[in-house]
Amino acid sequence: MSMQAMLMPVFAQVALTFVLLFWMQFSRMRAIRRGQVPAHSIALREPNWPPRVTQIGNAYHNQLETPLLFYVLILLALVTSTADSILFVLSWLFVASRFVHAYIHLTSNRIDRRAPVFLVGAIGLALMWIIVAARLTIAFTG
Repeated sequence: MSMQAMLMPVFAQVALTFVLLFWMQFSRMRAIRRGQVPAHSIALREPNWPPRVTQIGNAYHNQLETPLLFYVLILLALVTSTADSILFVLSWLFVASRFVHAYIHLTSNRIDRRAPVFLVGAIGLALMWIIVAARLTIAFTG
């Protein structure tokens, strides 16, 4: 699998993270300008944002959790030449699950819908780690 192909899901995940980052920042600035929250009441990360601003912020922060494991894995797979079509498909599965998770988080925010999508992505990510770890273990012991 080419490096360019393996990096496409990474770039998509990064794009999602930046979209949510800028949306969160814009929403926060707007809430302050509109007087929905005084700046001093959130200066030390107090949870005083309006609910919608908090929802957007939570969706953004979710992109900094399990995706970190994804980024490290893709770099490891590229450096060790263990990337292949299986990891490519699982990478897109993970990233697609992050997009759907963010969409649900930003719309209905129903946990009963969000949790299964998160689980699909987490299982895909765990499988990728197992595959890479197994390949590296076999390569080092073989």
